[in-house]
Amino acid sequence: MTRRAVALAALVPVGAVPAAAIGHGDGHHRTVVGGHQVRFDGLGPERWAARWRREHRMVLRLRRRLQAARPVVAPAGPEAAIRYVFGVYADQALRVAGCESGLSIYAHNGQYVGLFQMGEHERALYGNAGDAMGQAQAAYRYFVASGRDWSPWSCKP
Repeated sequence: MTRRAVALAALVPVGAVPAAAIGHGDGHHRTVVGGHQVRFDGLGPERWAARWRREHRMVLRLRRRLQAARPVVAPAGPEAAIRYVFGVYADQALRVAGCESGLSIYAHNGQYVGLFQMGEHERALYGNAGDAMGQAQAAYRYFVASGRDWSPWSCKP
């Protein structure tokens, strides 16, 4: 034994075991840092947290790759866009859009523009687009905001 080991052994009461040497029988190496703080030497909760972060980053990367690989299929034409956006309300929406604009995305009547002849204020609130899909989505947002009611339009289904 070295002098230092002998000096340390003299300071520890007989039968006492240093806290760092206590085994818990579960295979984890614990070290008491001080103030009841325990460090697991990379084999405890911090290891699992690091694994979760690594796997979470991998899931996010895979999700981004899938979204980038997914082809965006836009419906061709105003009728297809309206059917795609309005779903079960598509027949009603087609009648309203047919009456309002004749299913033309270029229809213009004063401040009212597009498939559903939405005014400046409504376009500012619900969206303004030059294509059939964007106009149908804006009209659907307006339709939902009005309680799924056609009262904002002068033409009714």
